[in-house]
Amino acid sequence: MPEFPDIILFAIPFFIISMMLELYVTTKENIQTYEKKDAFSSIAMGIGNVVLGFLSKALVLLAFMFIYTNFRVFTIPFAWWSLMLLFLADDFSYYWFHRISHECRLFWASHIVHHSSQKYNLSTALRQTWSGGFYSFVFWLWLPLIGFHPGMILLQMAISLLYQFWIHTEAIDKMPKWFEAVFNTPSHHRVHHGSNPLYLDRNHAGILIIWDKLFGTFQAELKAEKVIYGLTSNINTYNPLKIAFHEWISMSKDSFTGKKSFKNRLKYLLKPPGWKHDGTGKLSDDLRKEWREKGDRSQAQCSVGSKKADRLQKHSQY
Repeated sequence: MPEFPDIILFAIPFFIISMMLELYVTTKENIQTYEKKDAFSSIAMGIGNVVLGFLSKALVLLAFMFIYTNFRVFTIPFAWWSLMLLFLADDFSYYWFHRISHECRLFWASHIVHHSSQKYNLSTALRQTWSGGFYSFVFWLWLPLIGFHPGMILLQMAISLLYQFWIHTEAIDKMPKWFEAVFNTPSHHRVHHGSNPLYLDRNHAGILIIWDKLFGTFQAELKAEKVIYGLTSNINTYNPLKIAFHEWISMSKDSFTGKKSFKNRLKYLLKPPGWKHDGTGKLSDDLRKEWREKGDRSQAQCSVGSKKADRLQKHSQY
């Protein structure tokens, strides 16, 4: 098995050049996508992720090697066909990791970092968690179990992360239709970063958008519904420490303080963001339902107003 380099570290100059190019293009096109403090916060989160990554990747490699050495069912060789299988298996794992990160508050506590910016640009891609790397790898444990070498898995995980860098931009509207149908694109991922009720918890894809279409979480970007970036309740801070840990603090308060049953304390960790034990919380599906009902009422009122206008016009003709 060959040794694989950490391609994310080698890609850092590419990240910097790409952000400078995007800033030039968006400024020329008068697209106000960058804000200095926000961009520096995202870059700071990215640097922290890389530094802590030396520890978290060691833990991940140790866990993968332990399973691969002691419990693997097969031994999958390093070959072109195994890399293709791994590509699909890794992307499938990423979809479910990403989806659960929106549907379970314990995982959302780390993933919320990536959604905390109210801007959307290539620097947003660098706004990565400082804590998720220490436990999110559980979604990939089945890969060394069936026989993929840990080195291959880590390489493919890095490739997936690298691919997702370029889709964090408003400088690209739409890719060709065939590409939009199969792959994750800037348009699809803008939806994912939207706080609009219609867009909440949609398009969890890593590289292939087909998983969202297959499992019912796909939503196309609509011209009539401009994406509003950020959270449903924005944290409004540029402090990296607050960005990294504010949800951990909030979740801990909800779970471990006040008079609650043990079952409800556990639910604050396992239920989706927005859940409350007294029934007052609103989940993304609740917000989406309210938004649609509001739209239906507005359409009904417009329809009634139109009918009244028609009657008045007919009356004025007599």
